[in-house]
Amino acid sequence: MKVINDLLGYDNLKIVQNPDWFSFSLDSVLLPNFVTLNKDVKNILDLGTGNAPIPMILSTMTKAKIYGIEIQKDIYEMAKESVSINKLDSQIKLINDDMKKLDQYFEANFFDVIVTNPPYFRLEELSKKNENPHKTIARHEVEITLGDIIKIAKKFLNNNGAFAMVHRSDRLIEIIEEMRKNNIEPKRIQLIYPKEKTNSNMVLIEGRKNGKPGLIVCEPLIIHDEAGNYLENINQSYFRR
Repeated sequence: MKVINDLLGYDNLKIVQNPDWFSFSLDSVLLPNFVTLNKDVKNILDLGTGNAPIPMILSTMTKAKIYGIEIQKDIYEMAKESVSINKLDSQIKLINDDMKKLDQYFEANFFDVIVTNPPYFRLEELSKKNENPHKTIARHEVEITLGDIIKIAKKFLNNNGAFAMVHRSDRLIEIIEEMRKNNIEPKRIQLIYPKEKTNSNMVLIEGRKNGKPGLIVCEPLIIHDEAGNYLENINQSYFRR
Protein backbone atom coordinates (compact mmCIF):
# COMPACT_ATOMS: atom_id res chain seq x y z
CA MET A 1 0.00 0.00 0.00
CA LYS A 2 1.45 3.35 -1.08
CA VAL A 3 1.61 6.12 1.53
CA ILE A 4 2.99 9.67 1.67
CA ASN A 5 5.08 10.50 4.74
CA ASP A 6 7.22 13.37 5.97
CA LEU A 7 10.82 12.73 5.01
CA LEU A 8 12.57 11.79 8.26
CA GLY A 9 13.91 14.98 9.82
CA TYR A 10 12.65 17.20 6.98
CA ASP A 11 9.09 18.30 7.69
CA ASN A 12 8.97 20.40 4.52
CA LEU A 13 9.66 17.35 2.31
CA LYS A 14 7.31 14.47 1.54
CA ILE A 15 8.25 10.97 0.42
CA VAL A 16 6.12 8.31 -1.26
CA GLN A 17 6.65 4.82 0.18
CA ASN A 18 5.20 1.34 0.20
CA PRO A 19 5.95 -0.23 3.61
CA ASP A 20 5.20 -3.68 2.19
CA TRP A 21 8.20 -3.30 -0.11
CA PHE A 22 10.65 -1.26 1.95
CA SER A 23 10.94 2.12 3.62
CA PHE A 24 14.05 4.24 3.64
CA SER A 25 16.04 4.25 6.87
CA LEU A 26 18.26 6.53 8.92
CA ASP A 27 21.20 5.46 6.71
CA SER A 28 19.74 7.58 3.90
CA VAL A 29 19.67 10.62 6.18
CA LEU A 30 23.21 10.19 7.51
CA LEU A 31 24.88 9.79 4.11
CA PRO A 32 23.90 13.13 2.49
CA ASN A 33 24.81 14.88 5.74
CA PHE A 34 28.25 13.21 5.65
CA VAL A 35 29.41 13.72 2.07
CA THR A 36 31.55 16.77 1.34
CA LEU A 37 29.84 19.40 -0.81
CA ASN A 38 31.21 22.75 -1.95
CA LYS A 39 30.27 25.55 -4.34
CA ASP A 40 32.18 23.92 -7.22
CA VAL A 41 29.98 20.80 -7.22
CA LYS A 42 27.81 20.90 -10.33
CA ASN A 43 26.66 17.30 -10.87
CA ILE A 44 25.84 14.64 -8.25
CA LEU A 45 24.81 11.01 -8.79
CA ASP A 46 23.01 8.67 -6.38
CA LEU A 47 23.54 5.03 -7.35
CA GLY A 48 20.52 2.87 -6.43
CA THR A 49 18.42 5.85 -5.41
CA GLY A 50 15.36 3.88 -4.23
CA ASN A 51 12.47 6.27 -3.68
CA ALA A 52 14.93 9.19 -3.77
CA PRO A 53 15.41 10.27 -0.11
CA ILE A 54 19.09 11.05 -0.66
CA PRO A 55 18.61 13.33 -3.71
CA MET A 56 15.81 15.17 -1.92
CA ILE A 57 17.92 15.77 1.19
CA LEU A 58 20.87 16.84 -0.96
CA SER A 59 18.60 19.38 -2.67
CA THR A 60 18.38 21.25 0.65
CA MET A 61 22.18 21.60 0.74
CA THR A 62 23.24 22.40 -2.82
CA LYS A 63 22.09 23.97 -6.08
CA ALA A 64 23.90 21.26 -8.07
CA LYS A 65 22.03 19.06 -10.53
CA ILE A 66 21.26 15.74 -8.83
CA TYR A 67 20.72 12.48 -10.70
CA GLY A 68 19.46 9.19 -9.32
CA ILE A 69 19.34 5.78 -10.98
CA GLU A 70 17.05 2.97 -9.78
CA ILE A 71 16.64 -0.45 -11.40
CA GLN A 72 13.22 -1.33 -9.93
CA LYS A 73 10.40 0.21 -11.96
CA ASP A 74 7.88 0.34 -9.08
CA ILE A 75 10.36 2.02 -6.75
CA TYR A 76 11.43 4.44 -9.49
CA GLU A 77 7.80 5.48 -10.00
CA MET A 78 7.51 6.30 -6.29
CA ALA A 79 10.74 8.29 -6.51
CA LYS A 80 9.38 10.29 -9.45
CA GLU A 81 6.19 11.01 -7.55
CA SER A 82 8.17 12.11 -4.49
CA VAL A 83 10.29 14.49 -6.54
CA SER A 84 7.21 15.91 -8.25
CA ILE A 85 5.27 16.42 -4.99
CA ASN A 86 8.18 18.45 -3.64
CA LYS A 87 8.51 20.45 -6.87
CA LEU A 88 12.11 19.37 -7.35
CA ASP A 89 11.83 18.21 -10.97
CA SER A 90 14.12 20.96 -12.24
CA GLN A 91 16.96 19.93 -9.92
CA ILE A 92 16.54 16.16 -9.58
CA LYS A 93 16.52 13.87 -12.62
CA LEU A 94 15.76 10.16 -12.22
CA ILE A 95 16.58 7.20 -14.46
CA ASN A 96 14.93 3.78 -14.41
CA ASP A 97 17.69 1.42 -15.51
CA ASP A 98 20.56 -0.81 -14.42
CA MET A 99 23.46 1.32 -13.19
CA LYS A 100 25.75 -0.89 -15.29
CA LYS A 101 24.25 0.91 -18.29
CA LEU A 102 25.13 4.41 -17.12
CA ASP A 103 27.35 4.96 -20.15
CA GLN A 104 24.16 5.18 -22.20
CA TYR A 105 23.30 8.37 -20.31
CA PHE A 106 26.58 10.02 -19.26
CA GLU A 107 30.15 10.37 -20.40
CA ALA A 108 32.99 9.20 -18.19
CA ASN A 109 34.28 11.68 -15.60
CA PHE A 110 30.96 13.58 -15.61
CA PHE A 111 30.18 13.75 -11.89
CA ASP A 112 31.76 15.79 -9.11
CA VAL A 113 30.15 13.67 -6.36
CA ILE A 114 28.75 10.13 -6.36
CA VAL A 115 26.90 8.69 -3.35
CA THR A 116 25.32 5.32 -2.65
CA ASN A 117 23.40 3.42 0.00
CA PRO A 118 23.90 0.02 -1.65
CA PRO A 119 22.71 -3.52 -0.90
CA TYR A 120 24.55 -4.58 2.25
CA PHE A 121 24.46 -8.37 2.04
CA ARG A 122 26.37 -10.69 -0.26
CA LEU A 123 24.18 -12.94 -2.36
CA GLU A 124 25.45 -16.05 -0.59
CA GLU A 125 23.99 -14.81 2.70
CA LEU A 126 20.81 -16.65 1.78
CA SER A 127 19.68 -17.19 5.36
CA LYS A 128 19.03 -13.43 5.58
CA LYS A 129 17.40 -13.17 2.16
CA ASN A 130 13.93 -11.64 2.23
CA GLU A 131 11.20 -13.34 0.22
CA ASN A 132 9.86 -9.96 -0.93
CA PRO A 133 11.64 -9.32 -4.25
CA HIS A 134 11.75 -5.54 -3.74
CA LYS A 135 13.49 -5.96 -0.38
CA THR A 136 15.76 -8.69 -1.73
CA ILE A 137 17.11 -6.44 -4.49
CA ALA A 138 17.48 -3.50 -2.09
CA ARG A 139 19.31 -5.49 0.61
CA HIS A 140 21.22 -8.22 -1.25
CA GLU A 141 23.76 -8.07 -4.07
CA VAL A 142 21.39 -9.66 -6.56
CA GLU A 143 21.71 -7.09 -9.36
CA ILE A 144 24.99 -5.40 -8.38
CA THR A 145 27.99 -6.10 -6.14
CA LEU A 146 30.08 -3.80 -3.99
CA GLY A 147 32.95 -4.12 -6.46
CA ASP A 148 30.68 -3.26 -9.40
CA ILE A 149 29.43 -0.11 -7.69
CA ILE A 150 32.90 1.19 -6.88
CA LYS A 151 34.10 0.42 -10.40
CA ILE A 152 31.18 2.44 -11.78
CA ALA A 153 32.02 5.30 -9.41
CA LYS A 154 35.59 5.36 -10.66
CA LYS A 155 34.48 5.59 -14.29
CA PHE A 156 32.00 8.41 -13.86
CA LEU A 157 33.77 10.55 -11.23
CA ASN A 158 35.93 13.39 -12.42
CA ASN A 159 39.49 13.70 -11.15
CA ASN A 160 39.48 14.31 -7.38
CA GLY A 161 35.70 13.80 -7.35
CA ALA A 162 34.17 12.53 -4.10
CA PHE A 163 32.64 9.09 -3.62
CA ALA A 164 30.70 8.48 -0.39
CA MET A 165 28.78 5.47 0.84
CA VAL A 166 27.11 4.05 3.92
CA HIS A 167 27.61 0.34 4.56
CA ARG A 168 28.05 -2.35 7.19
CA SER A 169 31.13 -2.01 9.40
CA ASP A 170 32.00 -5.68 8.98
CA ARG A 171 32.69 -5.03 5.29
CA LEU A 172 34.96 -2.03 5.87
CA ILE A 173 38.20 -3.80 4.88
CA GLU A 174 36.59 -5.02 1.66
CA ILE A 175 35.29 -1.51 0.94
CA ILE A 176 38.74 0.05 1.40
CA GLU A 177 40.37 -2.62 -0.76
CA GLU A 178 37.85 -2.10 -3.57
CA MET A 179 38.17 1.68 -3.39
CA ARG A 180 41.96 1.59 -3.60
CA LYS A 181 41.84 -0.98 -6.41
CA ASN A 182 39.79 1.56 -8.34
CA ASN A 183 41.99 4.56 -7.54
CA ILE A 184 39.55 6.03 -5.04
CA GLU A 185 41.60 6.94 -1.99
CA PRO A 186 39.74 6.75 1.35
CA LYS A 187 39.86 10.19 2.98
CA ARG A 188 37.21 10.18 5.75
CA ILE A 189 35.60 7.44 7.85
CA GLN A 190 32.94 7.69 10.54
CA LEU A 191 31.88 4.63 12.50
CA ILE A 192 28.23 4.44 13.60
CA TYR A 193 27.16 2.77 16.84
CA PRO A 194 23.55 1.86 17.68
CA LYS A 195 24.18 2.59 21.40
CA GLU A 196 27.05 3.28 23.78
CA LYS A 197 29.18 0.26 24.68
CA THR A 198 28.12 -1.64 21.57
CA ASN A 199 30.09 -2.61 18.48
CA SER A 200 29.82 -0.44 15.41
CA ASN A 201 27.27 -1.80 12.93
CA MET A 202 27.51 0.83 10.18
CA VAL A 203 30.17 3.01 8.59
CA LEU A 204 30.23 6.16 6.51
CA ILE A 205 33.21 6.45 4.17
CA GLU A 206 34.30 9.03 1.62
CA GLY A 207 37.12 8.84 -0.88
CA ARG A 208 38.60 10.91 -3.69
CA LYS A 209 39.36 9.69 -7.19
CA ASN A 210 43.15 9.77 -7.61
CA GLY A 211 43.37 11.41 -4.19
CA LYS A 212 46.52 11.55 -2.11
CA PRO A 213 46.86 9.20 0.90
CA GLY A 214 45.74 10.64 4.22
CA LEU A 215 42.77 9.40 6.21
CA ILE A 216 40.65 11.30 8.75
CA VAL A 217 38.80 9.11 11.25
CA CYS A 218 35.87 11.23 12.41
CA GLU A 219 34.31 11.25 15.86
CA PRO A 220 32.13 8.14 16.40
CA LEU A 221 28.42 8.61 15.84
CA ILE A 222 26.18 7.04 18.52
CA ILE A 223 22.51 6.91 17.56
CA HIS A 224 20.36 5.78 20.51
CA ASP A 225 20.31 5.99 24.28
CA GLU A 226 19.72 2.90 26.42
CA ALA A 227 15.94 3.29 26.05
CA GLY A 228 16.22 3.27 22.28
CA ASN A 229 15.51 6.97 21.78
CA TYR A 230 17.59 9.14 19.47
CA LEU A 231 20.32 10.98 21.35
CA GLU A 232 19.99 14.75 21.55
CA ASN A 233 22.90 15.38 19.17
CA ILE A 234 21.19 13.19 16.56
CA ASN A 235 17.96 15.14 16.98
CA GLN A 236 19.75 18.46 16.70
CA SER A 237 22.02 17.52 13.79
CA TYR A 238 19.65 15.54 11.61
CA PHE A 239 16.01 15.95 12.60
CA ARG A 240 15.32 19.62 13.33
CA ARG A 241 14.78 21.02 9.88
